Amino acid sequence: MKINNNISAVITNKQLLGTESNLSASMERLSSGLKLNHASDNPAGMAISNKMKAQIRGLDQASRNSSDGASVIQTVDGALGEVTDMLQRMRELAVQAENGVNSQKEKEACQLEIASLRDEVDRISQTTEFNTKSLLDGSLDARVYTDKENRDYVSRIYVSDQVAEGTYSLTVEKAATNAAFDTGVKIDDLVGKNGILSINGYTVSIDDKMTKDQIYTALRDGAEIGECTISKIDEPLSFKSTAYGSHAQITLLQQSNDGDIFGAGVPNTAADPKADAVVAMGKNAEITLDANSAFDARATVSYEGNKVNITNTDGFQMSFLLEAGFEKGFTTAAGTVSAGVINLEVTDIGIMDLQIGANEGQTMQVRIPATDVESLYLDDIDVTTIHGATKAMDRLDDAISKISQIRSQIGAYENRLDYTVTSLDETQENMTAALSRIEDVDMAEEMTEYTKYNVLQQAGTSVLAQANELPTQALQLLK
Repeated sequence: MKINNNISAVITNKQLLGTESNLSASMERLSSGLKLNHASDNPAGMAISNKMKAQIRGLDQASRNSSDGASVIQTVDGALGEVTDMLQRMRELAVQAENGVNSQKEKEACQLEIASLRDEVDRISQTTEFNTKSLLDGSLDARVYTDKENRDYVSRIYVSDQVAEGTYSLTVEKAATNAAFDTGVKIDDLVGKNGILSINGYTVSIDDKMTKDQIYTALRDGAEIGECTISKIDEPLSFKSTAYGSHAQITLLQQSNDGDIFGAGVPNTAADPKADAVVAMGKNAEITLDANSAFDARATVSYEGNKVNITNTDGFQMSFLLEAGFEKGFTTAAGTVSAGVINLEVTDIGIMDLQIGANEGQTMQVRIPATDVESLYLDDIDVTTIHGATKAMDRLDDAISKISQIRSQIGAYENRLDYTVTSLDETQENMTAALSRIEDVDMAEEMTEYTKYNVLQQAGTSVLAQANELPTQALQLLK
C-alpha cells in the first residue's frame, strides 16, 4: 500500500476528467442542437458549413432580388397596357377622321382628343417609376452616342437587344428631300377667278370677290392643313411638303370651268375627270454602311423619308432620324453633293442588371426602351386631312407593334424571373438540408451518449471516493 502516490486515485481522476469533458461536450451539443460548435469539433466540416451558409444566405437574397425584379416588370407591363389602350383609341380616331362624311370641325375634334392622348402617353413615359427609378423614359436601355458634329442632325436612335457594343459607321450619300411643285401661277393671276384647289385632300375654294390677301390666306391655311408650305405672296405659287421622303407627296387637283387657273401642270377635273392628281413626291435618304465597323456584311438598310432602318439576322435592328433631311455635309453650289459620315457608338450603360444568383456574374439584363411620343414617331401626326389620317394610321400601327414587341420582351423577363425564384428556393432548400447533415446533431443518438457519460461520471466519482480512502487504511498498520 503506497501513501505518497495514490496511483488508484490518480488513474480514477484521469478517467473522471475525460468523462466530464465528454459529458460537457455532449451537453453543449444537446443545448445548441449542433454537433459543430467549435472549429476543433470538425475542421473540414466547419469550413464546408461556413461556405454553405454564405451560399444559402446569398440564394435567399437572390430570391428576394428576383421578386423585386418581377415587381418592376409588372409595373412596366401595367403602364404599357394603358399606353396600348390609348394607341388603340388614337387609331380609332384616325380611322374616323379619314371618313369623308366628317366635316373639318369633326376632324379637328378628333385631332384634339389625339393631342390629349399623346400628352398622357408622355406623362406615363416620364412618371412611371419603381423605388424612384424611372422605367419608361429610356434610362434602362442601351446608350447610343454619335459624333459631336452630328448630334444636332441624328436623333431618335433605337437599337434592339441584339445590337452589340461597338462603333457603327455609315455614310449618308443622299439627304432626304421634300416634295415640291411650282405652279408657275402668281396670286395676282387668281384675282377675279373662280375655282377649287385640292391640297393633299383638303379643298380650298376661291371666288371672283376675294382679294389677293384673302386668296393667299385661304391657300396658306389649306396648305398647312395639307402638310405643305407655300411660297411668299408676291412669288409664283409653289408648294413644298413639310415632311421628307417618298411618302411625303404633294397631291394637287383643281376644278374650274375658267380653265387651268392654278397652272397647266395641275390636273383639272373639270376638263378631265380621270386626271391623276399626284404631281410631286419627295425622295428618301440613302446611306451606305461601313463594313469595317461593327456592321455585319449581311446588314440591310431601308428608308422612310429621313428615317433610316438597319436590320440584320437574329433580330438586329437599328433606327434613327436624320433631322431636317441631313443638310449637313451637303452643298447646293453647282449642284454638288458631299457625303456626311456618322459614327454611332453603342454601350450597355443604363441597362438594369438584376443579381439573380448567389455568386459573381449571375445576373440578368433588363432593357426597357423609351415609350414617349417622340420615340414612337407620333409627335407630328395630324388627322385633320385624309392624307394625314392615312399617315397617322401607319404611324400608329408601327407604334402599337413596337409596344407589343416591348411587352413581349417584358413578358419573357417576368416568366424567367418566376422560374428563377422557384429554382433559387429549391436550391436553397437542398443546400439547407445538406448543411443540416453536416452540423445538426442527432438528438436521439446524442441523448444516448449523454446518458452514458452521465453514468460514467457518477461511477467515476464513487470510485474516486473509494480510492481516496485507501491511504487512511495505512493507519491501521501503525496501531
